[in-house]
Amino acid sequence: MIKHIVMWNMSGQTAEERSKAAQVVKEKFEGLRDAIPGLIELEIGIDESAVDYACDIVLYSVFDSREALAAYANHPLHLKVREDLGTLRIARHQVDYRPAAQV
Repeated sequence: MIKHIVMWNMSGQTAEERSKAAQVVKEKFEGLRDAIPGLIELEIGIDESAVDYACDIVLYSVFDSREALAAYANHPLHLKVREDLGTLRIARHQVDYRPAAQV
């Protein structure tokens, strides 16, 4: 099992524009649920803290193997989501890790 966490900052001049962009990202990624082999869990959340150092949105996903995560990265549905989102995201941070019990 491997956990895949991605955080983004959204483009937009105002908080409302960034919030709308985050909502689009959320909806697109939620469409991948139950559509990608090896994707066990997918959760996406929009930041509510509003602190200046927070990212706008986070994707938490769990894959049954490193190979499943690699396949997801190149899966046509995932690539379509990335293409559809275009320039809505201006910064991206990622962490992939194995749960402590599996290390």
